[in-house]
Amino acid sequence: MPISRRDALRLGGAFVLAGAGAGGVAGCDAQVATSAAALSRKADHTLRIATGPIEIAPGTVVSTTTYNGQFPGPLLRLTEGRPVVVDVHNDTGTPELLHWHGQRVPAEVDGAAEEGTPYIPAHGMRRLSFTPGPAGFRFYHTHVTAHGDLTRSTYSGQAGPVYIEPKTNPGAYDQEVFLTLKEFEPFLSHGGDVAQSFLAGTPVPDLKHRGEKAVADSLARGMPRGYEVGYRVFSVNGRKLGHGPPVKVRTGQRVLFHVLNASATEIRSLALPGHTFEVVALDGNPVPRRAEVPVLWIGTAERVSAVVEMNHPGVWLLGDTSDDDRNAGMGTVVEYAGRSGSPQWIAPPAFTWDYRIFAEGGSTNQRPDRTIDLLVEKRNAADKGFNIWPLNGVPFSPETNKPVLEVQQGRRYRLRLRNASDDIHPLHLHRHTFEVTQIAGTPTHGLRKDVVMLGGYQTLDVDFTADQPGLSLFHCHQQLHMDYGFMILLRCS
Repeated sequence: MPISRRDALRLGGAFVLAGAGAGGVAGCDAQVATSAAALSRKADHTLRIATGPIEIAPGTVVSTTTYNGQFPGPLLRLTEGRPVVVDVHNDTGTPELLHWHGQRVPAEVDGAAEEGTPYIPAHGMRRLSFTPGPAGFRFYHTHVTAHGDLTRSTYSGQAGPVYIEPKTNPGAYDQEVFLTLKEFEPFLSHGGDVAQSFLAGTPVPDLKHRGEKAVADSLARGMPRGYEVGYRVFSVNGRKLGHGPPVKVRTGQRVLFHVLNASATEIRSLALPGHTFEVVALDGNPVPRRAEVPVLWIGTAERVSAVVEMNHPGVWLLGDTSDDDRNAGMGTVVEYAGRSGSPQWIAPPAFTWDYRIFAEGGSTNQRPDRTIDLLVEKRNAADKGFNIWPLNGVPFSPETNKPVLEVQQGRRYRLRLRNASDDIHPLHLHRHTFEVTQIAGTPTHGLRKDVVMLGGYQTLDVDFTADQPGLSLFHCHQQLHMDYGFMILLRCS
């Protein structure tokens, strides 16, 4: 991928130390690790970015870029408030970025070029020193631009879970299981409308009219439908259904599942026949109200932590509710002690995912100092067949690094999203945790996340306190949407 002048300046501004070849440090940012003590101490964790084969199933091998030659990358267990040093080596020929998703870290460490994070140079490394937080289930992943290159960014295998040990336990449980959901071998197609009716909420008529008219006018001018991404290989923890180790449980256990959707573009669902999920945390943050659900719906980059009572002995398929995706590999086996045989699947009843059941009802007592309105629109196939996604009529420009919204430190802001498209958008704010304060016209409070799905033709309010100096990126985590304009920067001073 070509590197812009701005990116080249960032790369050139990094410190390159002598002896960077055998065990030395290249591309080490001055604000991250400059002292002799920081450079001489042994890293707590080492991650190596490299491209190579990974076996998803016997006879199914994909070539992709991973951390430490595996997918998912190694689970990093950190402690809230205890400083950590991570060495990141880039063994590829292209500069890379590593984003600490969901953590409150300095912009120089966060892993977004738009915020000013230096790249990890090709065939070089960066040493990152930071204090983990907040507690809970986070993850790390690449944050480079892909555009039409489906080998790059989150289309690759660069993702791994992070668990920051909390001060209090999220609930009594007997076993903890981490599951990372991921598709491989992506391809482009001119997709049509995809039913996304699983998300609760009623469309706003004006937004629906506006969005449908824009697409209809485009198609009437002879434009094709904009590109979408499909996949040929599906996996849980890097293995197709039936080809990974089963989750082994015993009757009467309480198993805490931490589920990460590491997809570049897809929303995933998960069901376990005969069992329900007690959701205890979303994106690593304890929910105000725990609720039992038959299906987990997980937007791109969202995480769900849920306890399952093991009270239905057997051998079961824990898998996606889509028959096509589950049969193509999106699932794993849950096997009770003393039970054997072929794993069984029973389709769950239709279930609507509604964030409101996990939140407190009514309006928050904290009023925003300012409300920022953001209108989401789709320009169908407007960039060589790819859709463009402007906010308030302006797509993000990597050449100018704009638009930028100015915010003041310590003040509370409300982002009011209005979606004039039928797509669901998983919205992510870097370096902050936000409170969801309105969902499809219903006021809520207490639900804190770092990714939340905005429904098609719906509205959503999220509140945050600007407590991280410098630039913070707000964007849709769907890779196609982010690459083609759905981003904006917030500058806190």
